[in-house]
Amino acid sequence: MSARTLAPPAEGIAPAPTLRAESEAIYAAAAAGVAGAIYGLLIALVAPDLPLADTTGAFGLFAAIGAAVVAAAASGTGYWRSRNRPGQEWRRSLASWKFTVNTISVVIVHTALAFLAVYAGFRLLALGFIGLPVITFWAIVLMTVTLGLTAYIVYLSVSRMTTQRMSSLLMAFIVIGTLTAMLTTPDPEWWKVHFSQLGTFDDLSSFVFNGTLIAGGLLVTTFAVYIANDLQALTDAGIVTNERAPRTVSTLFVIMGIMLACVGIFPVDFSLLLHNLSATGMAVMFLILLIAGPRLLRGMPRAYFLSAWAFLAATVASVILFVVGYFSLTAFEIIVFALIFGWIAVFIRFLGVTGQRE
Repeated sequence: MSARTLAPPAEGIAPAPTLRAESEAIYAAAAAGVAGAIYGLLIALVAPDLPLADTTGAFGLFAAIGAAVVAAAASGTGYWRSRNRPGQEWRRSLASWKFTVNTISVVIVHTALAFLAVYAGFRLLALGFIGLPVITFWAIVLMTVTLGLTAYIVYLSVSRMTTQRMSSLLMAFIVIGTLTAMLTTPDPEWWKVHFSQLGTFDDLSSFVFNGTLIAGGLLVTTFAVYIANDLQALTDAGIVTNERAPRTVSTLFVIMGIMLACVGIFPVDFSLLLHNLSATGMAVMFLILLIAGPRLLRGMPRAYFLSAWAFLAATVASVILFVVGYFSLTAFEIIVFALIFGWIAVFIRFLGVTGQRE
């Protein structure tokens, strides 16, 4: 039987980083900083005096690309090495394909977040230094700091991965990716059509929107494995009494993740039928988890079930208001989308504290 670990400490706080993790993060930051200095110098020599950011190939875009590459290397290395750390030993019992999929999703999300965060950061910085060209010295300094800091933050993030941290990562990724697509879309009146309109343009904004849904769906399937581990620990301890809960709940989350990814894989301008079927399938999994919760998750705190019924009531109310014409399609999609991910966050928080002594 594989080793199981109980859920993280109270309040969903991830375990404190070990000395080894902190040391490795510093080494990763140093290596990335050196690479950043060289990268910054090459950019300054090839394309001198670039603006901080604009809509084309400015310095901020090159910095975002560099941060993405560093994040991919740091997240892949850090996540693989952390499987032997306290609280992470159970990951060694996973099938090879599961561990591979988990690693790929963690790498993709950290890579995308690094790109979006750095790109947005330089766009914001450019608003305060309008027209300022990036000379050679500052190209080296900015790229060194950007890549070094990216490696440090990403390495520590993957070294302390828990169900709660995975959930927070998902929320941040979905929110940042969606907002980036909204701000960069070529159609300022996209909201008059529907939410999925953001994914119908052949440009960066649509790539970001659809890519966010695909990577987000992949991440949902990944933390389904973490949910199964946490629920199995609670089941073994006799707190959750339904022995089928770990497998059933994790399977529903996997299906939900696949459906979310398919929403991005099949934009409405590619296949309206497949897009709507994917979105509907995701909503159905959400409703099953809410309705079956009292029986499936018997042993969870009463407050969780009250919150779950509140999410269900809000979903039903949203459907009614949309049917009677009070909500537009865009508003309805955004509200249901927010309810699904809001419930996921609440569920994961309760999962992390269930069974703890007061």
